[in-house]
Amino acid sequence: MARTRTAALSATLLTLLAPVAPAQAETPPPPADIVIYGCTAGGVIAAVEGRRLGRSVTLVCRDDYLGGMTTNGLGWSDTGNHRAIGGLSLEFYRRVKRHYDDPAAWTLAKRPERAENFVDGAAMWQFEPHVAERILEDWVKAAGATVVRAQPIDRGAGGVETSGGRIIAFRSTAGTRFAGKVFIDASYEGDLMAGAGVGFAVGREANATYGETLNGVQLANTTNHQFERDVDPYRVPGDPKSGLLPRISAERPAPDGTADDKIQAYTFRMCLTDVAANRVPLPKPAGYDAGQYALLKRYMDAGYRTFFKKFDRIPNGKTDTNNYGAFSFDNIGMNYRYPEGSDAERAAIAAEHRTYQQGLLWFMANDPGVPAETRAEMSRWGLCRDEFAANGHWPREMYVREARRMVSDFVMAEPHLRGTKETPRPVGMGSYNMDSHNVQRIVDARGFARNEGNIEVDPGGAYPISYDAIVPKKREATNLLVPVALSASHIAYGSIRMEPVFMILGQSAAAAADIAIADKVAVQDVDYAKLRSRLTAEAQILSLPGEAR
Repeated sequence: MARTRTAALSATLLTLLAPVAPAQAETPPPPADIVIYGCTAGGVIAAVEGRRLGRSVTLVCRDDYLGGMTTNGLGWSDTGNHRAIGGLSLEFYRRVKRHYDDPAAWTLAKRPERAENFVDGAAMWQFEPHVAERILEDWVKAAGATVVRAQPIDRGAGGVETSGGRIIAFRSTAGTRFAGKVFIDASYEGDLMAGAGVGFAVGREANATYGETLNGVQLANTTNHQFERDVDPYRVPGDPKSGLLPRISAERPAPDGTADDKIQAYTFRMCLTDVAANRVPLPKPAGYDAGQYALLKRYMDAGYRTFFKKFDRIPNGKTDTNNYGAFSFDNIGMNYRYPEGSDAERAAIAAEHRTYQQGLLWFMANDPGVPAETRAEMSRWGLCRDEFAANGHWPREMYVREARRMVSDFVMAEPHLRGTKETPRPVGMGSYNMDSHNVQRIVDARGFARNEGNIEVDPGGAYPISYDAIVPKKREATNLLVPVALSASHIAYGSIRMEPVFMILGQSAAAAADIAIADKVAVQDVDYAKLRSRLTAEAQILSLPGEAR
């Protein structure tokens, strides 16, 4: 289990390290039945469920907004099989549809991306960030949960108080104390979980660890988002002594299937528009360096032109813009320190990602070495005037696709997703591809640039997710549930890590917390028959009879 990092921060990152602005101290709320850390969509849904069950709930946000990636650019939902989405998760997408059922919601463009293109039955799967945020804000307010914002957890010694295997309280960096009976860690990073001393993994396991085929190093299997043409990686073409171009690692990958401590790339999911009335010009970032994109320039010189394929349309002339291709918005290899880094290190990594991505947009629109037709197309796009106005119209949150993952008594792994091993005590379902973005960019044996780590494999159908994967080992914490940084291998997590699934598991975690409190038992000892009955009554989908495997 990897807990530390060996890769050093680059000089660029080191110059960006700065103290994180301290949160303002809050008057501590009274102890709550359920305390949730992490205002991701999964955390919000857990809060709503807890209040529906009559429990007092405190939802503690690292930042000053709700929704995580659901409200920060990931508007093209990675839903997989819609039939596997139930409960409050499905209700969120129904609320999205009800918003867009109002003709007044379609205000910015008369374009072919009409509402019916995004609808499946009574739900709608694509949406604008501010619409998702308004829905979640209104929902949690109506539920009556106490929401405390801008209170990042104190990750230092003593930040999480424990006694006899139970969490008593945790403190924010400002010193505000949050006490409760049962805790839910709904953060992407698993910061409460780690602070409580719960075991976790970072990086990729070997295939042999859990009987998998798609874990560990995957150089031979990395065919998507791969260089389609040979591109020389050296500053002076053909001369290894000249050094590598920026954003290529000199490290040689381990043999396929072996473990490492690296993680898949992060990005910002950008909300762009080509509607002139709502378009804000693309910014040229401070510290812009065209040389950072020299490898892409060579790739384009070799004939590469497919750059705009993942400008996925969402309503009102906007996009959820994601990575596509060998050199795109994924900032490969620049996030290894993030999962266990200090708050300052994380802030520096996020700042570097923002500079990289804004610089890439500027480069594509303005650099004279970029083909004229590409510059013209990129220049049509800009940020959205009506999104993220307080953050320069840029998403407030970087897409942390994977950070810490809890290691519990049960670990979801590739065989469980494929249905070759039984999954006990289901509390929800997943169905998306086993999906890892690229992990590293190296020089291959032939001397050309090559990416490694991208895997996109259908598990063969929807699959159940075990309750045992969202509770820690009993000896580590008896009153903690972890529905986001849950217990799963790298490649299994690559499928589970979708926003609808986090909402599903957030609801199930809160339902289990209620039973644990009522029955005065550890979360590991919750009566599963009682939990299953409740979830079924609340329209959670726990199985799909007849689903092809």
